[in-house]
Amino acid sequence: MIPIKNSYEVEQMRRACRIAARVLDRVVNLVVPGVNTYDLDQAGKRYIRESGATSACHNFQNGNRIYPGYICVSVNDEVVHGIGSLRRTIRSGDVVSVDVVISYNGFIGDNARTVMVGEVSAEVRHLVETTRDALGCAISFARDGGRVGDISHAVQTFVESRGLSIVREFVGHGVGRSMHEAPQIPNHGRKGKGDRLRAGMTLAIEPMVNLGKHEVIVADDGWTAVTLDGKPSAHFEHTVLITKNGPEILTLPKK
Repeated sequence: MIPIKNSYEVEQMRRACRIAARVLDRVVNLVVPGVNTYDLDQAGKRYIRESGATSACHNFQNGNRIYPGYICVSVNDEVVHGIGSLRRTIRSGDVVSVDVVISYNGFIGDNARTVMVGEVSAEVRHLVETTRDALGCAISFARDGGRVGDISHAVQTFVESRGLSIVREFVGHGVGRSMHEAPQIPNHGRKGKGDRLRAGMTLAIEPMVNLGKHEVIVADDGWTAVTLDGKPSAHFEHTVLITKNGPEILTLPKK
């Protein structure tokens, strides 16, 4: 069953998502040449705690593996789930994906953004801008009465029309009291297929796009997904509430 949030739960989701958005905003402002990814992770830890929230990533368990970071920081060919490291220093020309997932009063806020550092190539800029715009396109299909496949199809057709590849091993998902709820939301699929979308659903929609081929593998740390061909990847994500009047993006920071 896909959870439908009541008015109380929706308001709690709004609060959690506003915190996640503010933390993400603060962290990406620190992504400059010379900073290492461990310092970014620790800044995320500090900002989350200052907000009265906790990291939903830290100590997340998958089988016998436990995620050690507080946020995910993925660089260049790292697609998702990158772990902050003192040995990884950001350089001009890099692309850095920051994924912040927090828990506040028992509810999850989840969002991600890829930033370009300094001067990047035209093809990398095309990758990042396409992924960002694919998210906007996908959100427009998160409508009451629609289907999950409408979102999936929108991402796939948008991205592939621009000569880029969709990551297939990782998907978007429902989000609420848990970081991963039903339904799964692939970034590829057929329009009109999949679960029916209803007002009150909250979804983490997250295109992951590669400059080269779509295949990815998991690195030796057991967490970080990297592109098989070593080419850059980009990742954007918002938590979205489906309403009778259309989608509401919950992870927009309130100034």
